[in-house]
Amino acid sequence: MITRRDFIKQALAAGVMCSIPHHVFGQEKPAQNLIWANLLHLSFNMWEDTVPQLINPEHQCTCSNQAIRWWKRFYHPDLNTTFDEEVWNSLLKEMAAAGINMVVIDLGDGVVYDSHPEIAVKNAWTPEKLRHELAKIRRLGLEPIPKLNFATTHDTWLGEYGRMVSTSKYYEVCRNLLNEVIDIFDTPRFFHLGMDEETAGNQVGWNHLVVRQNDLWWNDLYFYIAQVEKRNVRSWIWSDYAWEHPDVFFRKMPKSVLQSNWYYAESFVLEDDKAKTMVDLYRKLEAHGYDQVPIGSNWYSDKNIEATIDYCREVIDPSRLLGFMQTPWRPTTSVCLDKHKEAIRQMKQAIKKNEKIKP
Repeated sequence: MITRRDFIKQALAAGVMCSIPHHVFGQEKPAQNLIWANLLHLSFNMWEDTVPQLINPEHQCTCSNQAIRWWKRFYHPDLNTTFDEEVWNSLLKEMAAAGINMVVIDLGDGVVYDSHPEIAVKNAWTPEKLRHELAKIRRLGLEPIPKLNFATTHDTWLGEYGRMVSTSKYYEVCRNLLNEVIDIFDTPRFFHLGMDEETAGNQVGWNHLVVRQNDLWWNDLYFYIAQVEKRNVRSWIWSDYAWEHPDVFFRKMPKSVLQSNWYYAESFVLEDDKAKTMVDLYRKLEAHGYDQVPIGSNWYSDKNIEATIDYCREVIDPSRLLGFMQTPWRPTTSVCLDKHKEAIRQMKQAIKKNEKIKP
């Protein structure tokens, strides 16, 4: 089973649903250089729905992958547990100085939404606070993009509504949140919907497992897309559903949806069939005419983002290569500051190497 946690788990998902029209956007691709994005977390509640009975201090004093695997699998009822505003401000400034031009913000339950304040954790930001931060981000030359992950493996932030998936109440809540976030972000260019790793294997050991399959998975995806695109905002998702279901994916996925495949190892010369499946999806997405923002990470390798860029520039036509995103997959805290800074430095080096490349 290919996952971000151990890199050897594969997704299990299935199904198709009636097709929906491919929306045509009035928005043009940016005239400037490629998108150089970095993912930052406001909320880190994307895994388990229970609170640990005992927090091992060893897990709080290191940012090793092993520690983060443990850390992120629990629900944190206080934003301050996994978010430090000083770290946030420091990283934003370093991103701007590095030439990064976009920050994708995983909002989750880190905002006291006017439409559903009940899902917010303690010390969550008000919408006014978020708007203030967005203005600051824009002044730094960064384009802020919202992210709410609606995959059932990563929707702990939805609170009790994560146990109401595919019900009328669930659709009402999701519709309200999507529209409110679009308003707060003043109609952003993109809205990242997540949709990765929705499998039983990724929820082993949890108290409550939810996995949509077949028509239901596609029906709900189309619902999210429709809410976003009717506001003239482009949907953006992780593409790993296609690892296991390429035929269904390419038959049913609208071309309007921006795709982000991911692979986090250093070498792109592969012998392992699982890794080949992951990497080959970049070629398949290109062959089927999808716009892409390939994803790198310093989760396993400090050389991954550079290798990802080199590989994808070879296999993706420039007209469909919108840019790249770095994903540290760590909370925005001082204990993880060095790993965040390393990710930014790696992106800076990649930008300098590719500064003459045009979209």
